[in-house]
Amino acid sequence: MPTATRNGYGTLNGANSSDEHSTARASGQETDALLGKPAAGASWDRFRQYMLDDIDRKWADLLLLLSYVITGLLDSSAVFIWGSFVSMQTGNTVYLGLGLVEPTKGTRWIRSLTSIAFFCFGSFCFSHFHRHFSPKRRWVLLVSFAAQLLLVLAAAVIVMLDSESDSDLRWEVLVPVALVAFQSSGQAVTSRALGYNSLTSVVLTSIYCDLFSDPLLLAGITQNSERNRRAAAPILLLTGAVLGGTWAHSSVGLAGALWTAAGLKMTIMLAFFLWRGEEKTPRP
Repeated sequence: MPTATRNGYGTLNGANSSDEHSTARASGQETDALLGKPAAGASWDRFRQYMLDDIDRKWADLLLLLSYVITGLLDSSAVFIWGSFVSMQTGNTVYLGLGLVEPTKGTRWIRSLTSIAFFCFGSFCFSHFHRHFSPKRRWVLLVSFAAQLLLVLAAAVIVMLDSESDSDLRWEVLVPVALVAFQSSGQAVTSRALGYNSLTSVVLTSIYCDLFSDPLLLAGITQNSERNRRAAAPILLLTGAVLGGTWAHSSVGLAGALWTAAGLKMTIMLAFFLWRGEEKTPRP
């Protein structure tokens, strides 16, 4: 068996083998760098940090205003087809009260009660989700709207497969009402998360009051941004209501409004993904 001999520096000649292995490892690391493996890891870290960033709320009210179009779309078509709202629960509360007076005269109050119950449940779920994580965190907002999108898509598929029987309380009606009402609460919660509490997208009465009681109502267009938002909200909801009514009167029906709402949800998701992150305050 060969033995290691000492060289002139008092070390074993066998140590040369160790040096060769070290050189090979270093060469392999350089090769990995050339192949882009560390770069790929750095890219993933940057993407992960990007998703963990809070978004800049400046101009984010534009995305909330777009939600008013969605509300108009869904509520106008739902009232026309199902006889109940899926977003604005004030009307459903009135329908519920009328139904409780004469519960055997119709079933609209049951659909209204379903919408109210699932809107409340959705508010509970979405608000806890946002509070558990950072409310303005990019991935949190994306997940929230992805959930809303999936619920709208599920409702659209069910409506398209509806057997259209005579019963107003068939599952093809009650389940979509519940799904759409649940997701509508997510839009309202998002307004709280972004700090635009007045832009819930599910209420107009308070906006009308605040708009016309504003002492700066007639100020220049660049001098009162809050007034501008309040003025835009009912116009956009009315636009959505016209579109929803158009779909409801067409051969496509309610499904057309749901698919359009899904497309708008995807637009908002893309905007949140590309939205500028909040500037971090440098540590002292």
